[in-house]
Amino acid sequence: MKLQLIRNATLKLDYAGRTVLIDPYFAPKHSQPSFAGRSPNPLVELPVSIDKILDGVELVIVSHLHEDHFDEVAMEHVPKHMPIICQPGDEAEIRGAGFTEVSPLTDMATWEGLTLTRREGSHGLGPVLEEMGSVMGFSLEAAGEPSIYWAGDTVLYPPVTDVIRATSPDILITHSCGALWNGDLIVMNAEETIAVCEIAASSLVIATHMEALDHATIGREGLRRAAEARGIPASRLLIPADGEVLVLTRSAIH
Repeated sequence: MKLQLIRNATLKLDYAGRTVLIDPYFAPKHSQPSFAGRSPNPLVELPVSIDKILDGVELVIVSHLHEDHFDEVAMEHVPKHMPIICQPGDEAEIRGAGFTEVSPLTDMATWEGLTLTRREGSHGLGPVLEEMGSVMGFSLEAAGEPSIYWAGDTVLYPPVTDVIRATSPDILITHSCGALWNGDLIVMNAEETIAVCEIAASSLVIATHMEALDHATIGREGLRRAAEARGIPASRLLIPADGEVLVLTRSAIH
């Protein structure tokens, strides 16, 4: 499989002969309001053109409808006939934007040899969830490919730990910028990402959703230092740069 981090949560996967785009967020640098009063968002430009990002894409997965996961620019550029998989409850809004092939992932679904399983996520804990709303993660499997658990916009809480222990994914993708909303943690920070590495001892962890938004509290270098201080080597925790391409096989991971 080949994985390219575009920016923030946006990933392009070449997986089992199919090309999948996750959470397309195409806004130009500084074109959206600040979340934390420090800077307009996003903090950086896309590393490659929108046309290049969309080249070859056959399926889009949208985990939730926050502006940094499926924004107006992406809605304008993603072809309206593109198959989209989303969390239950978001399909009406996506269809309302003109997309014609929208399927909510209620539990498990197959698409062109890929098996997707919906996973619970919690975009924070406590009252902040009223503002954040529901999100989903998912597991992805296909013959001959590493199994993936894409945790999504979630903190580390028991359902995430349960999925890790029950499925032992080859690859585990986290959102690890430690974003805060009115002081509440809404995605994993360094401590939780390190805990994931410790829980998922047989998994390759890939930290994303970093250095793109102004409510983040840790960057790539800070996460790397924190992980190394806890004995997590770079070979177990990958922190790709925007635009970076990773080529991964099951044999290489294990």
